[in-house]
Amino acid sequence: MKHLSDLVLLGDPRLYEVCAPVTEAELPAVAQMVADLHQVLMEFRDVYKAGRAIAAPQLGYMKRVVYMHIDKPVVFINPVFSDESADVFELWDDCMSFPNLLVRVRRHRSVTINYMDEHWQPQSWTLTDDLSELLQHEVDHLDGILCTMRAIDEKSFMWRPTPAPV
Repeated sequence: MKHLSDLVLLGDPRLYEVCAPVTEAELPAVAQMVADLHQVLMEFRDVYKAGRAIAAPQLGYMKRVVYMHIDKPVVFINPVFSDESADVFELWDDCMSFPNLLVRVRRHRSVTINYMDEHWQPQSWTLTDDLSELLQHEVDHLDGILCTMRAIDEKSFMWRPTPAPV
């Protein structure tokens, strides 16, 4: 089982690699990967009071898998976007791989994400606003893109302190 200390941090070359697609034969391995992603996401929340999703390469798994847990867990295998809106918005983006750094970026207001679920069933979901932004961020990880690479300009960075323990 992986833990927060296994989180791949800014500067690690794996964060800049394009991840390989998952095959149906790899589903048993994906189940363990998802368990690890869940564990680390929950540990991250305990420390940083934030975290809605995590991409597989953030734990060193170089596969196209995203795990999201807001009100329920959702596994995105081999996600691809379609129908990206022309309408974009700006926000301060954060990342578990550099939790104290905020980056001002632009994201599509809405996107449709097409993916396989954990049972290898095709799914499609149209996302707007915060979920659209979240999944764009996570899928960028699968393509070796960090939000630092999407900064609006060289002044689009801000430091955020780690929350004090409760």
